[in-house]
Amino acid sequence: MGFRCGIVGLPNVGKSTLFNALTETAAAQAANYPFCTIEPNVGDVAVPDPRLEKLALIAKSRETIPTRLTFVDIAGLVRGASKGEGLGNQFLANIREVDAIAHVLRCFVDDDVTHVEGKIDPWSDAQIVETELMLSDLESLERRRVALEKKAKGGDKEAKATVDLMDKALVLLREGRPARFAEIAEDQRAAWKALGLITNKPVLYVCNVDEASAAEGNDYSRAVFEQAKAEGAGAVVISAQIEAELAQLSAEERTEYLADLGLEEPGLNRLIREGYRLLELITYFTVGPKEARAWTVRQATTAPKAAGVIHTDFEKGFIRAETIAYDDYVVLGGETGAKEAGKMRLEGKDYVVRDGDVMHFRFAN
Repeated sequence: MGFRCGIVGLPNVGKSTLFNALTETAAAQAANYPFCTIEPNVGDVAVPDPRLEKLALIAKSRETIPTRLTFVDIAGLVRGASKGEGLGNQFLANIREVDAIAHVLRCFVDDDVTHVEGKIDPWSDAQIVETELMLSDLESLERRRVALEKKAKGGDKEAKATVDLMDKALVLLREGRPARFAEIAEDQRAAWKALGLITNKPVLYVCNVDEASAAEGNDYSRAVFEQAKAEGAGAVVISAQIEAELAQLSAEERTEYLADLGLEEPGLNRLIREGYRLLELITYFTVGPKEARAWTVRQATTAPKAAGVIHTDFEKGFIRAETIAYDDYVVLGGETGAKEAGKMRLEGKDYVVRDGDVMHFRFAN
């Protein structure tokens, strides 16, 4: 089960530098000119979770395997992208394929790095990109609605239901508001998601600040946080330059460097965790002498579906899940202690997996 977070923003805001640091590679060329990213770069990153190391230590696991997120670095959008300006629609198509959007905003002043709009105004930058995404959604819906409306008038109930949802989105978009602000009934959510609207995706604003502002942020980032809070979006402060430097250091050097900067952890850790939260994901673990491993599922996932993340046969032949809460596993010293204390539960097909569950699945071949 793969989860993809797209990194978007105007040119020269630090997207590719951030992506390079995320993947600890130079896969995305970082340069001081627009459109240096010619193809969308893709990189998998481990989700930092100290619980995994603790479980491995208790179980004496020979290997630890973290769960992962995929980040997609998408070329800088510019005003007019929805009409083909810059590299235009091919990159809007790339954005449609991700599950969430990490919107990188330039919150630093550097006369040596040009700004495509000629000024530093991160929220204005966000609105430029958001507008292009809304225009793309608007064009897509208006084009598709014509054919569906004919079917709806002909008595096709499914087509009518889809047109109604399209109209709900069109009202918002024509008002200059993204589709994610729509109020959708629970039984319509699947059909709503099937519309494939870019502006329906959850958004995380990534405030790229200078080194001196990495710990506390600055006036630019604080303004972004206020706006993000008002619209119910996530926000995080990060210095892409610091993260790029950290990516080149050993573990020991990183610790020393972070301490010198007054930081407890890399900003990327916060970014990855916030992306994980944004996608409404949770982690469960499988633990044994061979390996301790983290697995990603969406919130409200049932035990058989969670088992299917490991292997489809586990879901098909699911019998039960032997489950221990993370805290019980740690406090009681592992599986044996949890069993003896009566803290291992046998959960059936209706059980909804909780974050931190340590699970062992029983299934029929």
